[in-house]
Amino acid sequence: MSKPLTDQDRRKQISVRGLAGVENVADLKTNFNRHLHFTLVKDRNVATRRDYYFALANTVRDHLVGRWIRTQQHYYDKDPKVSRKGCRSPVRTHARARARAHSGEGEGGGGRGVGLFCRRETAIPFARARACISACEPLSASIYRHFPGSSSLPRIVPPQVEEADDWLRYGNPWEKARPEYMRPVHFYGRVEHTAEGVKWVDTQVVLALPYDTPVPGYRNNIVNTMRLWSAKAPCEFNLKDFNVGGYIQAVLDRNLAENISRVLYPNDNFFEGKELRLKQEYFVVAATLQDIIRRFKASKFGSTEYVRMDLSTMPEKVAIQLNDTHPALAIPELMRILVDTEKLSWEEAWDIVTRTCAYTNHTVLPEALERWPVDLFQNLLPRHLEIIYEINRRHLERISKLYPGDHDRLRRMSLIEEGDAKKINMAHLCIVGSHAVNGVARIHSEIIRNTVFKDFYEVDPEKFQNKTNGITPRRWLVMCNPGLADVIAEENKMKFAAHLEEQYKVKINPNSMFDVQVKRIHEYKRQLLNCLHIITMYNRIKKEPNKAWTPRTVMIGGKAAPGYHTAKMIIKLITSIGDIVNNDPVVGDRLKVIYLENYRVTLAEKVIPASDLSEQISTAGTEASGTGNMKFMLNGALTIGTMDGANVEMAEEAGEENLFIFGMRVHDVEALDKKGYDAVSYYNRIPELKLAMDQISGGFFSPSQPGLFKDLVNMLMHHDRFKVFADYEDYIKCQEKVSALYKNPKEWTQMVIRNIAGCGKFSSDRTISEYAREIWGIEPSLEKIAAPDDPR
Repeated sequence: MSKPLTDQDRRKQISVRGLAGVENVADLKTNFNRHLHFTLVKDRNVATRRDYYFALANTVRDHLVGRWIRTQQHYYDKDPKVSRKGCRSPVRTHARARARAHSGEGEGGGGRGVGLFCRRETAIPFARARACISACEPLSASIYRHFPGSSSLPRIVPPQVEEADDWLRYGNPWEKARPEYMRPVHFYGRVEHTAEGVKWVDTQVVLALPYDTPVPGYRNNIVNTMRLWSAKAPCEFNLKDFNVGGYIQAVLDRNLAENISRVLYPNDNFFEGKELRLKQEYFVVAATLQDIIRRFKASKFGSTEYVRMDLSTMPEKVAIQLNDTHPALAIPELMRILVDTEKLSWEEAWDIVTRTCAYTNHTVLPEALERWPVDLFQNLLPRHLEIIYEINRRHLERISKLYPGDHDRLRRMSLIEEGDAKKINMAHLCIVGSHAVNGVARIHSEIIRNTVFKDFYEVDPEKFQNKTNGITPRRWLVMCNPGLADVIAEENKMKFAAHLEEQYKVKINPNSMFDVQVKRIHEYKRQLLNCLHIITMYNRIKKEPNKAWTPRTVMIGGKAAPGYHTAKMIIKLITSIGDIVNNDPVVGDRLKVIYLENYRVTLAEKVIPASDLSEQISTAGTEASGTGNMKFMLNGALTIGTMDGANVEMAEEAGEENLFIFGMRVHDVEALDKKGYDAVSYYNRIPELKLAMDQISGGFFSPSQPGLFKDLVNMLMHHDRFKVFADYEDYIKCQEKVSALYKNPKEWTQMVIRNIAGCGKFSSDRTISEYAREIWGIEPSLEKIAAPDDPR
């Protein structure tokens, strides 16, 4: 009898089959050795693992190049529509800062969506092709590992240490530099209004150098392009100073220019107005919009003898999706190009911009919505500030006609927020400058219509849509969990238990319930509620050690933004609780607590298939969608969660009775806000909650530093916007139901099957098709591009 295939064997088979259509194994070996010898100039005596990887990467890239070129030829011949799509959503050609690119990019939910959508969208060639604009999205808390300032080692003090990862040190075998398409990007300077038009002069110039990476489709011979941008100083940059001996200043100035794409600004959940971040966002927007115009003029549709009237047809061939507000500068930048450079009237330019742009909102948290100081704009982008002021003037003029005398509405809807320092509300700019606005889950879209952007919805209700997020089953089921039977599930748990024992030196019970919460560390995600449950379970076991408790292994993973002190202390609390619980002989293997260090895609592919319970416990009304919840559902984990984000639709698809739903709904949270949330009253009323909090504040989990968690305790007791205590009782009761059901494998398995059967809606195939049809105005094409060796 043949030996059962491991997951690694299956992946190797898939990889070989994927290449076998053109090259047999002998050819692959020949090409591999050719690259090792002639590209890397190495032989097996001196070659390292990295050299072998690069040789293999170049071999695979050779296989893709023919399809890559043929795809671009096909797009030119068919003259399809081109979508410029922001970070975190469906793409054709992805254009953004090169520092953001990495093979493991986007290891949080939204960031991971970039990679999933990018790979998914190439699977179906649309009748009109799509490209992608992305402003330089700031580094999300879940992917620091790839850049200087990565997150790891949370078990030492300080609670999280950021480490550098210079991933471009040895080059990137997948990308191709395109210096022939280098574009200038301007900063600073001043604005002149002349008889010939408006001129932005005396600027500092940084060059945007594009790098192209092939993105292969799924068995259809399509290879699309992800375009990344790297900042380069011009050759003449302070050359005069350099020649007269100002060497140091010349070098410093050059480094300052190239810092734009060297390290991306990290904090993305707490917005801070930093000049570098604004530079990064504008840098990629400006480079990509120039690329859009260039490609449009070079297309059959733009005509070789370019005339002004052609630009009015640009929305028929170009779509720009603004994902969150990070690419919002695309609106004033496109206006600047059309008005100042292309000499269109304001009205003509605005019509093009609004028909081209659409906006996806990804958060309702006020601290995450970008508001840029006017003074910073005035210094860095003076012409864009003028354009934004003119957009706002015309916008408010329209609102005043619709609502005469309603000055409060004018204030609420203005793009410019008054105060101690004037600020530009970039979300308002996105809404005004777009023809479509969408959230990423139905409840999220309802919230932005009914609260966050209610005024705008009342004015233009036809703009607002919903596009529930999706994940790619080909990645999160076929690749990471190739079988869905009891024996496979047990195998996954055994393998992951072995992995944890090897990595963390903690022996866990593979028969225990694997209770998992992996996501960004943030107050609204409520890892603290999970911590209170762990402490409550610990205290119950200590009180009744002879009771037949359902064994659990609680795993929490994720990363905190480098400047987010509270999130880092949450990590420290989790690891400190684990140190006490895991070493208590009374508890034994009935409860273990593991903090999954350096959580990333490769670790997700191990833990998600092994999970029994998925924790999706954000405060109702705060999670836009979530995609991790969908991955767990697809892989057979049951969800304990609030009615928030995509959980609402998951409950509809699988049946609410097949999820463990607890806690306040959105209307309950709103009512509690009006009444006033008093955390102390819950503390005084609920003995187990009081005990847990007293243990945290009294140093039980930090005996060498008794006051270590005083800030967390103070926040929970007096400043908790996310109302952890209000959901504590219902959460504990719901967890008791989870423990009881886990003892009944038959009923548990029935719920698992119903969840898997109901997860079809949450495919990125459906999501991107909705974007395509309902926002971009395109239909999928059944046409398949021929392979390079196909004579057709």
